Amino acid sequence: MKIGFIGLGHMGNPMCRNLLKHGHTLKVSDLVPELVKKLTDLGCEAASSPADCARGVQLVITMLPSSPHVRSVYAGDNGVLKGVAPNIPLIDSSTIDPHTSREVAWLAQAQGNVLVDAPVSGGVGGAEAGTLTFMVGGEARDFEAVKAVLSCMGKNIVHCGASGNGQVAKICNNLMLAIEMIATAEGMSLAVKLGMDPRVFAGIVNTSSGRCWSSDTYNPYPGVLENVPSSRHYTGGFGSDLMLKDLTLVTDAAKSARQPVMLGAIAQQLYQKHSVDGHGGLDFSSIILQYLRT
Repeated sequence: MKIGFIGLGHMGNPMCRNLLKHGHTLKVSDLVPELVKKLTDLGCEAASSPADCARGVQLVITMLPSSPHVRSVYAGDNGVLKGVAPNIPLIDSSTIDPHTSREVAWLAQAQGNVLVDAPVSGGVGGAEAGTLTFMVGGEARDFEAVKAVLSCMGKNIVHCGASGNGQVAKICNNLMLAIEMIATAEGMSLAVKLGMDPRVFAGIVNTSSGRCWSSDTYNPYPGVLENVPSSRHYTGGFGSDLMLKDLTLVTDAAKSARQPVMLGAIAQQLYQKHSVDGHGGLDFSSIILQYLRT
């Protein structure tokens, strides 16, 4: 299959490479020429714009930073919808707000194209290994139509329901993850401050009711686990600014739904302070630094 792929950053580049490994040919586009060159060196065709990237292909995939980027890339003057032929399926793997996702899907549908939202979980490591989880929103028949392509880049492809529900699943999952990480950071920091050895306390938690992924797999306290960001000064992993972005999407979506997310709002403010303090580029488990330095 010939696929147009727009957005070639930390996630998009390895996703493209996995598509190439599965025999697909790619036409690629990004605002950064160096990112395009990395893939043209592997045999991909360079496109001059999103519209050009969508011409003459059998499917289009986008992996973009935020809602305004998605709206512009699809609906702008040189956007995907200006170049794509009718009946060509579109997949947006960006993490954005559900409202924008549904709005762009409606615009695509109006001119004869299906757009499914398929945000991912698994980070850069998952993108490189081809083990991403895709949370897909759209009609069941459209999910089945794109599942094989998504399987080239991930191992867990989940249909979440109607258009926009992939985004709902992604941001609500990350809401829970952020709250759990903050709770783990608070509990670990307090236990150590009160005299506990962090490894001993983590062992107790992980065989007790406080156990969660943030405590047993991704513990934020330095020295408790090997091969996690807290063991390498919080480098690598999922950036704090990315978590802040997702929490902001959550709180905005909650406002539009008139649904309280009180702990989510607190988590968003904590990560905002963390970013202002200069830690936005560190892994999101570095939120514990808000407690260790006090």
